[in-house]
Amino acid sequence: MRLRRNLLESPRSLFTELDVVESTGSTNADLIARAADPGIDHAVLLSEAQEQGRGRHARTWVSPPRAQISMSMLVRLPGIAPEALGWLPLLTGVAVVDALRASAGVDAKLKWPNDVLIDGRKVAGILAEVAVSGSDPVVVIGVGVNVSLTEFELPVPHAISLVMANEKVADRTLIVESLLGEFTRHFTAWRDTGWASTELAAAYRARCATIGMRVRAELPGGQSITGIADDVDQAGRLLVGEHALSAGDVTHLRPAT
Repeated sequence: MRLRRNLLESPRSLFTELDVVESTGSTNADLIARAADPGIDHAVLLSEAQEQGRGRHARTWVSPPRAQISMSMLVRLPGIAPEALGWLPLLTGVAVVDALRASAGVDAKLKWPNDVLIDGRKVAGILAEVAVSGSDPVVVIGVGVNVSLTEFELPVPHAISLVMANEKVADRTLIVESLLGEFTRHFTAWRDTGWASTELAAAYRARCATIGMRVRAELPGGQSITGIADDVDQAGRLLVGEHALSAGDVTHLRPAT
């Protein structure tokens, strides 16, 4: 298998294990179940179809066979400060944007915190889950990318697929290689700084379409706020007026006329 050979034999690769299955409920759940084994690290699981994909706020989704990329990565983060953990899903968003720009020729951007958009429509989502907590946490990061879905197959009307954005895109293996390569590049740089966020925050801001937009944020507890998203701070929080948001669903609003 070309993907396994290129991934595991490259001296620059972060990953040491890759499995591909025809179908599963959730690639995240499968890797979380293995996380207690201390010998498991830098592992990747791909599924050709996913029946119970997991999103934020316990949302579930289904991936048609071979029409999406359904992938999870398991990484250990020895010695990381708890407050730095929140940067991992944002880092993954940066990596996905860079990979899709390079391998699919699309103008991908981030919507805070880690949805990936093309022309304002969602093409990829990311979910990071702590599988083992403590001084050496283990985190599983799931990435779902719409590759060849048609307009009628999209999970929601405001989604998009890579093929809809660029009809020449077809090679899922090439896209996965690019995703894993970009994640390796950004993760290794972050790890080598001792999990510092300065450079990562700058990279995130450069790719984030939310900054400068008028937004509505639905907060935990049922509250909502509306305002201009001014920036993302060094903790990865979205700054909207006097509010610093660490969680919430954000909607980009059209400018007031």
